[in-house]
Amino acid sequence: MRRADLLNASVRGPAGAPAIVFVHGFGCGQHMWRHVAPSFEGGHQVVLLDLPGSGDAADDAYDSGRHGTLDGYRDDLAALLDELGLRDVTLVGHSVSAMIGVLLQVARPDLVSRLVLVTPSARYIDAGAYVGGHSETDIDELLDLMSRNHLGWQDPLATMVAGAPDSATHGELEQAFCRTRPEVAAEFAAVTFRGDNRADLPLVSVPTLVLQSSDDVIAPESAGEYVRDAIPGAAYEVVETRGHCPHLTAPDATIAAIAQFLRP
Repeated sequence: MRRADLLNASVRGPAGAPAIVFVHGFGCGQHMWRHVAPSFEGGHQVVLLDLPGSGDAADDAYDSGRHGTLDGYRDDLAALLDELGLRDVTLVGHSVSAMIGVLLQVARPDLVSRLVLVTPSARYIDAGAYVGGHSETDIDELLDLMSRNHLGWQDPLATMVAGAPDSATHGELEQAFCRTRPEVAAEFAAVTFRGDNRADLPLVSVPTLVLQSSDDVIAPESAGEYVRDAIPGAAYEVVETRGHCPHLTAPDATIAAIAQFLRP
């Protein structure tokens, strides 16, 4: 099966225009970009996809061995862009996909010419002077809940990600989490929340924008500032919104920041 079919990928916008690729975060899908991606279709080829194990990706797109590290997801994106014949793309990655984008740019600089990292964290667990926002116990308890109660973790995690328990964003995230196969969710969560990509950041060699939510308990400002400072020459912008998904809660500001970054 073609990689585009495996990942439920689509390409919209004028053929031959510069490409911009939107990649969603943990437990979500390409639908999360619906408020942002269409604004770029006039001057770009807009690529949307579902990561293996997420959204409407084919069931056999996910492999526990291959996707036991973020490198597996990186390689999937590289294979997709090769199949589509795209080069020098702008990759917009949310949350864990920000680090997948970093890994892709470092491994295949021919594919990615700009990075937009939306609420990124290179390491979620605090380590010495580094503040990722979570203790190791916090992450252990979340992963233990996911392994013990396949129907009990979605609401508390959606509350943390949305920033408000009674919001439409909370409901949408909870539904998206519930669609993810339990075994995939647990494995991807472990890869996401126990990962450490701090050493990869200085290797980034393209213009990069870090978009940080002003109130984000998943990836606090300390995490975004670390990413900004570690990537050579990275730009940094704070979006005034609550939660981990500014593309859902503040789409206009998110669009404006990306558009400004893309201007020559």
